[in-house]
Amino acid sequence: MNAPTTAPLQLHVPEPSGRPGHETDFSYLRVAPAGQVRRPPVDVLPGKTSDLAHTLIRVLDPEGRAVGAWVPEADAALLRRGLRAMMRTRAFDARMLIAQRQKKISFYMQSLGEEAIACAHALAIEPGDMCFPTYRQQGLLLARDDIPLVELICQLMSNARDPLRGRQLPVMYSYKRAGFFSISGNLATQFIQAVGWAMASAIKGDTRVASAWIGDGSTAEADFHTALTFAHVYRAPVILNVVNNQWAISTFQAIAGGEATTFAARGVGCGIASLRVDGNDFLAVLAASRWAAERARRNLGPTLIEWVTYRAGPHSTSDDPARYRPADDWKRFPLGDPIERLKQHLITIGAWSDAEHEAAKSALEAEVSAALKEAERYGGALIDNHVPPIESMFEDVYKDMPAHLQQQLAQARAEWQRATAGGS
Repeated sequence: MNAPTTAPLQLHVPEPSGRPGHETDFSYLRVAPAGQVRRPPVDVLPGKTSDLAHTLIRVLDPEGRAVGAWVPEADAALLRRGLRAMMRTRAFDARMLIAQRQKKISFYMQSLGEEAIACAHALAIEPGDMCFPTYRQQGLLLARDDIPLVELICQLMSNARDPLRGRQLPVMYSYKRAGFFSISGNLATQFIQAVGWAMASAIKGDTRVASAWIGDGSTAEADFHTALTFAHVYRAPVILNVVNNQWAISTFQAIAGGEATTFAARGVGCGIASLRVDGNDFLAVLAASRWAAERARRNLGPTLIEWVTYRAGPHSTSDDPARYRPADDWKRFPLGDPIERLKQHLITIGAWSDAEHEAAKSALEAEVSAALKEAERYGGALIDNHVPPIESMFEDVYKDMPAHLQQQLAQARAEWQRATAGGS
């Protein structure tokens, strides 16, 4: 008797639903109508959030109205502040992109199209809470009034007023006073660090919570899964944010595992309350962030939130997205522009106008331009061949410089003087 034949095995390699010259089919997003998704109590058991990890929490409908159980308590003043924060972030990004092209800074990463996630989250957490961000959450800082734009730009330039003294790559800010942990270029490390910080807060009997950030591509890193395990086991007071902006550098989100399931579903599988949220809906982001923060602060454990959004610009100034995706993807993205959506809502409720919007846009662009001009006074433009002082390689490491570093500094100064004398 002949054995039954089987077809040869085939390896499945996920492919994006759109490439240059071919429009993206966004039906894979599984977008739910605004106001349709239930809002469970804050003390819900993690396993009871499974449905929320496979749908999409939305508040703003196509007409700009706030509908459903997730509508947050937010007066017009708070929403206007949120809109200005998003507009400020976009103006800052646009001007810094130009500055990089002008060789005033070496490198930059925008958050174009993702502004609502960081800006609304910043208004949902409390002073003293600690964020462990990636390089696309500058809105956490730009939503605040106590972080000078000049200081941020000096960090990008690594000039004499850089608060990090040139020891971090551009856009990798660090602000302890703002609850903004030092950004790391190593993918996913901040996720496990945030869980550890949150565990320490619980051990000390503190009231502060942590908020961790990761991109869809970085969820494939081991630290992501380790963070989820520790957060679940020890019920760490932490918000685990997964920003699903559809693309890593040039790799579609399905390569990281987002094809047949959602990133939020990974949280449920680890025993963590999980939500999947429209990341371009400012009100939905505000509501979900508050829900997760309250859950953490009430010692009810972690929450994983998948923010569904779209990286509208290049991954960085070193990237050309036209080589791997349709050029008009962002215009066709079903969740729209977060700034336009909140603007429409505020106009609908009579708290904003087109004229007010244009005036605010002009004022914010002028603010950023003035800050760049001031930052340039402290040096750092690449086009000017700025070279940091040689002492910056040795100072600000030890309280008192050890003898061996003093000797190395003296040697470096002597060699530098010989080199510059020979060049003249």
